This record gives sequence, C-alpha cells and structure tokens, in this order.
Amino acid sequence: MSSLTKLTVSPHIHSGRSTKGIMRDVLISLLPVTVAGVVIFGMRALLVVAVCLLCSVGFEALFNLITKKEQTVGDLSAAVTGLLLALNLPANIPLWQCAIGAMFAIIVVKCLFGGIGQNLVNPAVTARVFMLVAFSSMTVSAFPVDAVTGATPLAAETMPSLLTLLLGNYGGTIGETCTLALLIGGIYLLLRRVITWQLPVAFIGTVFVFSLLMENLDFLRALSLVLSGGVFIGAIFMATDYVTSPPTAWGKVLFGLGAGLITCLIRYFGNYSEGVSFAILFMNILTPYICQWTRHKVFVTGGNK
Repeated sequence: MSSLTKLTVSPHIHSGRSTKGIMRDVLISLLPVTVAGVVIFGMRALLVVAVCLLCSVGFEALFNLITKKEQTVGDLSAAVTGLLLALNLPANIPLWQCAIGAMFAIIVVKCLFGGIGQNLVNPAVTARVFMLVAFSSMTVSAFPVDAVTGATPLAAETMPSLLTLLLGNYGGTIGETCTLALLIGGIYLLLRRVITWQLPVAFIGTVFVFSLLMENLDFLRALSLVLSGGVFIGAIFMATDYVTSPPTAWGKVLFGLGAGLITCLIRYFGNYSEGVSFAILFMNILTPYICQWTRHKVFVTGGNK
C-alpha cells in the first residue's frame, strides 16, 4: 500500500530494440553490397569506405569532445552514415573529398542540429548532394578501377543487359550497381522489421511506371532504368531513415510516390542524369507536412470535439 506511483512520459510500451541494435542491423544489411562494390571496383573502393567510416566516427567523437557532450559514437549511427556516404561515391574519388563529405554529413547536418533524431534531412544524402554541387569529380561518370570501364548506364546510349544490371558489373558509384546485393540487404531489413515495404515499393514502383510511360511502354527499357542509377540503394537504405521519413504507412507511401516522381523528373528533364539524392532530400524537407496530413486521429470522449 505504500508503493509510489511513478509518472513518466510516453512511450510506455517498449519493443526492447535499441538504436544501436537497429544501426547494427543496417550495417549488416549493407555488407553484401559493400563486398560486391569491392569485388567490382577493386581495393580503391575499400579505401573509400574506410576513409568515410573513420572520418564519420572520428568527427562525431571530436565534436562531442570539443562541446563536452556525451560520446554517441557507440550507437553506430555515425558508422551507418559513413558507410552510406561511401557507397554513394565513385571509387576513384579523391580521398580528401571523402573526408570533407563525412565532415559535412556529421558535423553540419547531424551534430549542429542536436545529434541523432534531431537532424532535418538525411546526413548521407545531403552530403552527397553537397559533393555533387561542390566537386567536379562527382559530376562525371564513375569508372570502375579494377574491373570494367565505361559510363554509368543513365549516361550511356545503350543500357547493359538485365543480368549485368542485376550483378553490377558496370560503371557507377560503389554501392549502386549490384542490385542483387541491395535486394539481399533489403530483405534482411524487412525480416528484421527495421523497415517496412511501403516506402521502397512506392518509390521503386513510381520510377518504373513513369519510365514505362516515357519509354513508350517498353517494359525492358523501363526495368533497366529502375535497376540502374541509385534507385534501389536510395529507396531501401536512405529514404527509409527513421528520423527523416514519415512514421505512418500512408505517409511512407506519399514519400515514396513523391521521391519516385521527382527522381524521374530530374532524369528526363533536369541537368543531372540521376536524381535520387535530390528527390530524397526534397522529400525529407516535406516530411513534417506529410506527417501532419497522415497522422492518426485520436478518438476522444465527451464534449463536441
């Protein structure tokens, strides 16, 4: 009878899943495409991954040290940002640009806004857009270092075969080419319930339907356009970020539809052959509004409410 009642704020029901656990699952899901990228593009790709990872973790640790904040590198979110950034870069990019990109992602986009959970936009996506605008090496076609040479499919006159697009043996960024590895990672995240299907399916489906209409109902051409570029890595691993995407099912659908539409508009009518990063960044900005439009209505009793 003397026990005290403890009052706490929501949430009151916990799944037992921690931020570190979720980030660990994301890192595991990115292992297949990382290995594929190293196999396709050579050891230079591994060096880019290592630099982005180390710089991202190092900059977050340094920021926390200087500002006398609790160290947060143990939650693995900085490692996820660094790995995603690396997978969105060409293997032949200068390493000093990798360091600048990691600094921009961690310090400017994440830490200065309050750290994990407070950033308005996805750090890896925003850093890639920043690098596309700032560095000329990001705007040219990326060439594999050790395996094959050639322009990215979206910049080439003829598309590679569907098998080549599935396995990834063509030009592009480290993590965007091997669709099979991306699918394996996406299935792992779905099975682990880290992500849900609505956003990736809406994103990829919108790109396919738009491409099908623009390519005069050429099914194979439209499928090739979906498998090339950064559609799969963007839809599965970057657009689904918890902080910068809507939490509701219909919100995820709207986000995916919008991102897919903007991607295609940039591809067909813009100055860049690839628009995934720009599309995700723009939809990140719209996320608060999408959350308002699709939020669950609370049922109340009494009064005229």
